[in-house]
Amino acid sequence: MINLTINSKPVSVPEGSTVLKAAEKLNIHIPTLCNHDDLCVVGNCRVCVVEQKGARALIASCAHPATEGMEILTNSLKVRNARKHIVELLLSEHRADCTKCYRNQNCELQTLANAYSYGDHLFINLIKDHEIMIDQTSASIVKDDSKCIRCQRCVRTCAELQKVSALAVSGKGCNQKISTFHDRPLSHVVCTNCGQCIIRCPTGALTEKTQIEQVWDAIYNQGKHVVVQTAPAVRVALGEDLGYDPGERVTGKLVTALRQIGFDSVLDTDFSADLTIMEEGTELLTRLKKVLVDGDKETALPLFTSCSPGWIKFIEHKKPGLIPHLSTCKSPQQMFGVLAKTYYAGKRKLNPADIVSVSIMPCTAKKFEANRPEMRASGYKDVDFVLTTRELAIMIRQSGIDFRALETDNYDSIMGTSTGAGVIFGATGGVMEAALRTAYEIVTGKEVPFKDLNIVPVRGLEGVKEASLKIEGCKKEWAFLEGVELQVAIAHGLTNADKLISKVVSGEASYHFIEIMACPGGCIGGGGQPIPTNNTIRQKRVDAIYAEDMEMKLRKSHDNPEIIAVYKDFLGEPNSHKAHELLHTQYIERIRN
Repeated sequence: MINLTINSKPVSVPEGSTVLKAAEKLNIHIPTLCNHDDLCVVGNCRVCVVEQKGARALIASCAHPATEGMEILTNSLKVRNARKHIVELLLSEHRADCTKCYRNQNCELQTLANAYSYGDHLFINLIKDHEIMIDQTSASIVKDDSKCIRCQRCVRTCAELQKVSALAVSGKGCNQKISTFHDRPLSHVVCTNCGQCIIRCPTGALTEKTQIEQVWDAIYNQGKHVVVQTAPAVRVALGEDLGYDPGERVTGKLVTALRQIGFDSVLDTDFSADLTIMEEGTELLTRLKKVLVDGDKETALPLFTSCSPGWIKFIEHKKPGLIPHLSTCKSPQQMFGVLAKTYYAGKRKLNPADIVSVSIMPCTAKKFEANRPEMRASGYKDVDFVLTTRELAIMIRQSGIDFRALETDNYDSIMGTSTGAGVIFGATGGVMEAALRTAYEIVTGKEVPFKDLNIVPVRGLEGVKEASLKIEGCKKEWAFLEGVELQVAIAHGLTNADKLISKVVSGEASYHFIEIMACPGGCIGGGGQPIPTNNTIRQKRVDAIYAEDMEMKLRKSHDNPEIIAVYKDFLGEPNSHKAHELLHTQYIERIRN
């Protein structure tokens, strides 16, 4: 242990701890900007400087290791003046339209300015023509350099957590900026649109490309029938932007709020998550049969899930040779979208041209996905507009809705009934668990051999998880799977995904089925979720997802009566010709810039 004093208070911390961590142990607050729990330490913003007795220069507490006998002052005159000057310098290069900024209520720079930048400004503001500093070429993300403080959190996020490196520091001194590749043709942009850079940006320099006004216009248009779908991760995170603690489930209030906003039909992405399981589970079993029985060497195993559009774009750019391993299933959002303008339109006797399909997603990459040219199997754009969880919270506040006072309600019918298997899609490992619940029962006629259907080995926030399930007692038509040890793996975050697929490519590991989600924690940690998002908050959202699953009357996708109905009345059977036309797609190799 290392012994030191901070503001004359003694403290002991493990070797390798930083001064910042030592101060936290004493409940002494040191402000930070570039520091983030998810990222490596760099200490480049210098807001966290402290004074070390005997040292000439101030040190960055987030990066400086605690040493034996060190004496630290966190609130000396030298420290206070340095912080004030640093914050003032940041403000001199920052466009201060705070009253209407997207991050007005939780901007870290604004919080620091309130605390340290008091009195007259020390430096003139250098921002002139901010319009030329706004990059809107991405389908999902807006980058405003006039609000960037060059803390480089976004750069580290993109390189460390996501293995993408679509952001980089360019220039020096006053000409330094965060460069992107958004100005290339969209098909060439390496950016996966995951939005993890937004989650970690301390200001409004990075935001999602909002579609709030377009959705309001559709709602006010009397000639349009506006349907909305809500993803499973939204119901366990929306409350955070409306005054609730992290992990509070607000499913029933969410439905009521959407009705009060004016949507004509409030439906559930969990329904199409159940549908995805039917299609993807059947696809897995079909591939296994081709390999194990027919000896087909052209059939690609392992099968990769295809629910995460950030992961899809990552593999299209960086690992195009693995595209045959991707499930051809569309994501639940897009399955819902195509059925909304075909199956739902027919049931409600509506002209598909008059239907506006809106989705509420935890994910900014869904905005890009909805714009893919492949996603028009209905003859129209299958999903017209995508709103993030944060955007929905804004609409609820704009509507003057007292969210806490709302009664709870249920989703509408036709595409609003779901199971617990659909709910757990929101957490890493959830797609795998849902698929195993159904596939095992299809093959054996028995439930998976785990207590209360809870396949615990695939759960948790470890970066990469592995599990195996021995198939026993197969039905006659599935006898070829008798005794097979089904090997599965799960990864979340694209750096973890890259590690896992490298093991597969090298032959170091062999699996039958792999689930990958682009965002840490899966959809609950998506780029469109409330800010801040960290591991503690992710775990609370995950716990809420599984609690919701446990309370559902139905917990297996194949038991969903509306899923049974959509096959009986419209699709025929899983992986039928019609199902392939509407619910499956193909992926493309993209140029890497």
